[in-house]
Amino acid sequence: MGFSNIVVAVDGSEASQEALNHAVELARQSKSALTGFFIIDGGWPNFIGNDWQSAKGARQGFLDYIREEQEQQAEAARQQFEAAAEGIAESRFSILAGDPTELMISKANAVDTDLLIVGQRIFQVSGRPSLRSLSKRLAAKATRPLMLFP
Repeated sequence: MGFSNIVVAVDGSEASQEALNHAVELARQSKSALTGFFIIDGGWPNFIGNDWQSAKGARQGFLDYIREEQEQQAEAARQQFEAAAEGIAESRFSILAGDPTELMISKANAVDTDLLIVGQRIFQVSGRPSLRSLSKRLAAKATRPLMLFP
């Protein structure tokens, strides 16, 4: 089966390395484009609620900390992707923001996704606990080919 665009979720951690390696290998073999992406989770304010802590500024301080951590992780993901994809002419990386589960399902159903490759523990370094069911939801809702790695 030929692919014209292989899409892979990358988070800069070991959780995404095996999936990334496989995506790169398939892209090289099939001479296809390789698209990597990272998702900054925009749902933290809703996840922790408004009355999270009573100390003035504690909630915003925590949200700022999470945002900074995710930005650092996004940069690590970009570096991880670029190192692995070196030599692939049609490779690109993007940083998305929003609900990781919904964005992953969107990627899994995009017409320009010939194959989505994902590690099952992706985005859990600083992710919400709800991401633990991400692979199950992806498998149930994906309309395009999907490859999940442990």
